[in-house]
Amino acid sequence: MEFGGPTFVVALVALSYGAWVINNWVRAKHGYALEDEFGGKTERADSAEASKLRAENSELRALLTKVEKRMQVLERIVTDKGYTVGAEIEALRDSRAADAATPLNITEREKA
Repeated sequence: MEFGGPTFVVALVALSYGAWVINNWVRAKHGYALEDEFGGKTERADSAEASKLRAENSELRALLTKVEKRMQVLERIVTDKGYTVGAEIEALRDSRAADAATPLNITEREKA
C-alpha cells in the first residue's frame, strides 16, 4: 500500500469515519451528548422513560431521607445508656399506676 495513493487516502477516511461512529455509539450508550459532523454537540431529547426514572429517583431519595432519620433515632435508642431508657419506662409505668389506683365513685358527688 502506497502512503500517497488513493487507496491509502480512502482507508484513512474510512477509518476516521468508523472511529467517529464508534465514539458516538459509546456516547449514546452512556447518555452523553452526541457530536455532529462539524464538532458541535447535540443534546439527547428527554424521553418519557427518562422522566419516569427521574421521578422515581426523587421519590426514592425522599424515602431514603426518611429511613436515614428513623435509623438515627434507632441508633440513639440503642446507644443510649440502659438506665435512662429503663427509668423512662418505669416513669411511664408509675404514671399509669397512679391513674389506675384512683377510685372513681360515681355514686357519690362532691358537696359544694
